[in-house]
Amino acid sequence: MSIPLNPRTLAFQLLFFISYSVLLVTSRTLPSISIPDDSHSNSNSQVFIWPLPSNFTFGNQTLSINPDLSLAVSGNGGNSGFLADAFDRYRRIIFKHESKLRRNVNVAYDIEKISVVVHSDDQELKLGVDESYSLLLGKGNGYSIVGEVTIEANTVYGALRGMETFSQLCDFNYETKTVQVYKAPWYISDKPKFVYRGLMLDTSRHYLPIDVIKHVIESMSYAKLNVFHWHIIDEESFPLEVPTYPNLWKGAYTKWERYTVEDANEIVSYARARGINVMAEIDVPGHAESWGAGYPDLWPSPSCREPLDVSKNSTFDVISGILTDMRKIFPFGLFHLGGDEVNTDCWNYTPHVKQWLHDHNMTTKDAYQYFVLRAQELAISKGYTPVNWEETFNTFSDKLNPRTVVHNWLGPGVCPKAVAKGFKCIYSNQGVWYLDHLDIPWYEYYNADPVEGITDASKQELVLGGEVCMWSETVDASNVQQTIWPRAAAAAERLWSNPESTSVGNSTSTVLSRYQYFRCLLTRRGVQAAPATNFYARRAPTGPGSCYEQ
Repeated sequence: MSIPLNPRTLAFQLLFFISYSVLLVTSRTLPSISIPDDSHSNSNSQVFIWPLPSNFTFGNQTLSINPDLSLAVSGNGGNSGFLADAFDRYRRIIFKHESKLRRNVNVAYDIEKISVVVHSDDQELKLGVDESYSLLLGKGNGYSIVGEVTIEANTVYGALRGMETFSQLCDFNYETKTVQVYKAPWYISDKPKFVYRGLMLDTSRHYLPIDVIKHVIESMSYAKLNVFHWHIIDEESFPLEVPTYPNLWKGAYTKWERYTVEDANEIVSYARARGINVMAEIDVPGHAESWGAGYPDLWPSPSCREPLDVSKNSTFDVISGILTDMRKIFPFGLFHLGGDEVNTDCWNYTPHVKQWLHDHNMTTKDAYQYFVLRAQELAISKGYTPVNWEETFNTFSDKLNPRTVVHNWLGPGVCPKAVAKGFKCIYSNQGVWYLDHLDIPWYEYYNADPVEGITDASKQELVLGGEVCMWSETVDASNVQQTIWPRAAAAAERLWSNPESTSVGNSTSTVLSRYQYFRCLLTRRGVQAAPATNFYARRAPTGPGSCYEQ
């Protein structure tokens, strides 16, 4: 969807369309620089924005930003509290060196105000919400109103993405002790390639405190990711409070390693303020041993603790109760039901389950299908669209509810098969997008293609996007961020930017220098991102050196 522009921007459109074709080619074939520093911003050889915008032009001016930068909002959605809160957050980032800033009342700053225009007052955050924006930053009547930067978007969530881009254009100059924007005037017209750009975090294998989860979500917003897939529960622990079945969280590791309903609501609200949906996952029927700590009848027997007991209606009553409670907490339309790695062998030697299988003329494979489909029906009855790991598609694709979103993980080639049958698909190929695989280098994340050879445009649209997955067997609060970042950023650009505008094959070193710069931006913002070019994630730096070389 195109963004309607105010009259103030029309004069700039001509400049944009004349120069766009030249500058866009330049932006993807620029020569590499090895150590970006203050001088990088005065050079036309590199554009340090991550993820790279869809369309942009820039110049050669350097503009100063008033430390007392003000916010002006307009449009039907201009009064959103999200905008004021986001401005405060980004102002703290942009003016991080506020105590060092050289304030001079006799100096006229080039940029005094940021003007945000939001056309729609609809603040619903859902899959496919319009995140497009335009950003106009210049000096002179030919470019924009003197003294301000303009961000224009159809929704508040597009405006949030524009604020992130603006924050990345701002640099603190240590010599002048001012915040400056280089290469002005800027015109950026931007929108994401994929509607689903996710990061999965597992809080079952190691409990992560609420503040750590918030820090992960905050860092996601810097890379314009928009879905936080919360893998809350697994066989090892059940840390979440479920009011309808309060004994479930007896499966937590300890009484201190739990999430209350209020905690979960806080996470959802915190993410929404940053334009990030929260998709919860309750993995069934496997990966559910922890459920029996509070309700042992969910186990087929003391020696067969998973999969959950398929023979009892009470098992599905519990799932229904969980989903009812989850619907009050997690408004996002997608809900993940797992369905992966289900070993049904013990159903065959548990007497009452074996008898149930016989009475219903089912094999264990049939029962697995029955369980998944019944869980899907429950989720749909609560207003959710079910997401399942790819084993369900691989095993009984013709029986899945047509609304199912297939979540790839085992390897390549699943999304093409899924969309060929009319299913939507999320790409998370473990060979390139599993963050717990520490030996996957950044460029493999970057080169991964969620549409992986799907040429039919209508089928490409069924690929919602993808997500990187942070399984937590070997991470906890001490090292989760340095395992996620910066490699997650490589996938984030693949999900946001058009391949034509990034083209790693044409200029790998150019992408690498931007990637290194973004890693250092993360560290400046307090994110413990690992060195960019280590072969193994979270390995220590090789020795003394610049952040931009590591």
